Amino acid sequence: MTNRTARGTFAKGNPGRPKGTRAKATLAAEKLMDGEAETLTRTCINMAKAGDAVALRLCMERIAPVRKGRPVPFDLPKVEGVADVPKAGAAILQAVAKGRLSPEEAGAIMNVVEGFRKSVETNEILERLAVLEEATRAK
Repeated sequence: MTNRTARGTFAKGNPGRPKGTRAKATLAAEKLMDGEAETLTRTCINMAKAGDAVALRLCMERIAPVRKGRPVPFDLPKVEGVADVPKAGAAILQAVAKGRLSPEEAGAIMNVVEGFRKSVETNEILERLAVLEEATRAK
């Protein structure tokens, strides 16, 4: 059965699997491992201690997961308001040009600066709106 409207077009939305449902294979694996987590973990640790490289890697990835990001030291001027954002952008661009930041790192940092800019602008708009509403009520 297709999910079509009276005009013959597909209805809006995703008629596929409902959110939160899991695949049969996942459910079967969970059922098989139910109550075995402690035994499996102990076995993996023992194998790692015995020199099994794959088991060792598995254990180490749990103890010290691979970092998705890292701190990037570089000089960024103080950003206190929207007027400071262009200076921050210029500093980020200079850091890329000098090889201190990769373009990907610069993009991530610029996204943070942009998020800050948006929050400051939104706050300023809300403050202005409050003043206008108060002035309207006073009339």
